[in-house]
Amino acid sequence: MPGAVRAVVFDLDGVLIDSLAVAREAFALAYAEVVGDGVAPVDEYCRHPGRYLPEVLRMMGLPAAMADPFVRESNRLAHRVVPLPGAADLLGQLRRQGVALAVATGRSGARARHVLDLVGLLPLVDQVVGSDEVSRPKPAPDIVLRALELVGVAPADALMVGDAPADLASARAAGVVAVAALWGESDPQALRAAGPDVALARIDELLPLCAPPAGGHRGSPPDTPGPPPIPGTTPPIHRPMG
Repeated sequence: MPGAVRAVVFDLDGVLIDSLAVAREAFALAYAEVVGDGVAPVDEYCRHPGRYLPEVLRMMGLPAAMADPFVRESNRLAHRVVPLPGAADLLGQLRRQGVALAVATGRSGARARHVLDLVGLLPLVDQVVGSDEVSRPKPAPDIVLRALELVGVAPADALMVGDAPADLASARAAGVVAVAALWGESDPQALRAAGPDVALARIDELLPLCAPPAGGHRGSPPDTPGPPPIPGTTPPIHRPMG
């Protein structure tokens, strides 16, 4: 563990928000629209949490054209997404402790910021990075490193919290402590088998790992250049939406 945790990078779906039912329905509708008759392989799709949708479609041998209707239907159903119990309280407490907060997600950046805004969590995070805003999505380290770059914190001083093996692999490759969110969408046994540095059963168990040092809350590091980044923004790299 870092001596003092200065930043936490979160995956989004299953970690901060409950979106699985919406994702399953959007996938089934996109499959019916593009592929046609037959049973949509929704369960197989759900075995690839944390990954960028175009990559998942390639891995499953499905048409890339499914991405657009999936995004459309996900946006149409987004009002059904809710924050996970305790997520807002956790983010608020970490902010009060001076911990920088970022979201690094398999969604596109625009979709991630939209759903975070809908559920009221966007004002509680400093930065949001989507898989279309980095060169390589998870399990590559790019998205975690970009999030930390935006909040001005070194990997050695940060945690990454995710509920998928791809999240943990991304964290390890970035040199960040990999925290498994066992409350998420992956099978807990499979997530433990992925070799996290820390495994937590409940979202509130993260707070003790980020307790401020003796003597008070953390402030901004003195060597952080310039003003803080604008919350929830990062320049996009144009890739297919997902």
